[in-house]
Formats: sequence, C-alpha cells, structure tokens
Amino acid sequence: MPITVNLDVMMARRHIGAGELAEKIGITPANLSILKNNKAKAVRFSTLEALCRALDCQPGDLLEYRPGPDDDVP
Repeated sequence: MPITVNLDVMMARRHIGAGELAEKIGITPANLSILKNNKAKAVRFSTLEALCRALDCQPGDLLEYRPGPDDDVP
C-alpha cells in the first residue's frame, strides 16, 4: 500500500508508549497497534485529529505517500 503510517516514529520522538497514547486518544491498544503496524485500511479523521493533538504534530508527520512499482504515477 502506498500510504505509510509513521506513528512509531512520532511516538519515539515524543517518548510516549502505546498504552499511554491509546489512553490519551481514547482507542484500544489493539487498534493503535493496527495503525502503528500499517495494517489499517482506513483512519477516521477524529482519530487522526486526536493523534495530532496528543503528539503535537501535523497529519503529514504521521502519513506518508510512497508509490510502489505497480503504481501508475504520471
């Protein structure tokens, strides 16, 4: 998938663990793990907003577009 979630990078920069972050933003540690490990198919804007607020970052700090070899980029 060409969208990569860099949540683990921001968590390391902010020195925050998964359990603490999950509690701060109101999701389960299991769902945070799905996001962190690039297994999510979608992210709610409310979750993205909560992550940005808790980590003091922008959405672009968490999400990155990386085209793959099969992607038709003009």
